[in-house]
Amino acid sequence: MTQATWRKRSEWPLLAASIIFLGAYSVQVIGNTEAPVVEVLVWGTWVVFAADYAVNLWLAPQRGRWFLRNLHELAIVALPALRPLRLLRLVTLLRVMHGIGGNALRGRILTYVLGSAVLLVYAGALAILDVEADDPGANVTNIGDAIWWAIATITTVGYGDYYPVTVLGRCVAVGLMIGGIAVLGVVTASVASWMVESVAGEAVTEMEAAESPVREELRQLTAKVERLTALLEERGLPASGPALEARDSLAP
Repeated sequence: MTQATWRKRSEWPLLAASIIFLGAYSVQVIGNTEAPVVEVLVWGTWVVFAADYAVNLWLAPQRGRWFLRNLHELAIVALPALRPLRLLRLVTLLRVMHGIGGNALRGRILTYVLGSAVLLVYAGALAILDVEADDPGANVTNIGDAIWWAIATITTVGYGDYYPVTVLGRCVAVGLMIGGIAVLGVVTASVASWMVESVAGEAVTEMEAAESPVREELRQLTAKVERLTALLEERGLPASGPALEARDSLAP
């Protein structure tokens, strides 16, 4: 068993665990409930994530290097408030939606970024509601206000009508701001790249359309010169001189 094999085999089970966790965590936060069933689902999926991290660490060829390069994986397992970010594994499903190629690659990137943005907004809304709802001075007290705040924050708009008052809430806000800048940057770069490619493609098409009549005329002239050369050779005249030079000069 190699780490790559484990990752491939555990992809779908982790996806299922992520969806279950998101549903249970949403019920827990939005419904403000500590129902035993919800608690079992939350902690059960956490055990799955922790086991996946432990197996990956054990199978890593260079454990120390893998550990340092995947501290975010440890944070997702160790910090309950960050556990919804495990749902970023959902983006692995997007690979089957695109083929191989430049446009397909851009489509995968754009879909990945937009999917991540939606996920960050919802996870951020749940996180801010979880840490703010019970604070006496909080103004984010329901999921609607939390989603509105998350959208305004991730787009770096920041209307100021809703804002976090706790330290953890402000940490969530900082993470959303950084994520928003990254998401908007990638989306802008993808759109700009697509526009440049589109303009370049149109320019090539127009150039080929403009050159097409010239090439057709050149082909016809070449054919006439070849017929003239053949006629001269049939009459025993040397196929040289201006006619042959003209044929060679017109040859593509």
